[in-house]
Amino acid sequence: MAFNENLANRVREMLAHETDLEEKLMFRSLTFMVNGKMCICVGTDSLLCRIDPALAESLLETHGVRQMVHNGRAMKGYVYVEEAAVRSKKELAYWLQLCLAYNSIAKSSKKQKKART
Repeated sequence: MAFNENLANRVREMLAHETDLEEKLMFRSLTFMVNGKMCICVGTDSLLCRIDPALAESLLETHGVRQMVHNGRAMKGYVYVEEAAVRSKKELAYWLQLCLAYNSIAKSSKKQKKART
């Protein structure tokens, strides 16, 4: 699974203070789980940020930000941020702060039960 190692290391460094942090390979990227919930994903050339849906729409007007669309459906609260939009530490910190702020109030996704055979 390909993801941007440099960008992942930058995110990892900024999340080092989190006590409940887990990394998982999913969504064709490296996903950082905070408190058991998806927080941010690092892909090959962008971040997938889980942010407050109330803020997401206004942030779509920001250069380098686009809506996540899955199976033709816009996913509210999930936006892609191009790597070029987070070149500086300050820019990356801004997006991580948005993700962490929403993570504290976001609900965990339901665990799927394994099918019995």
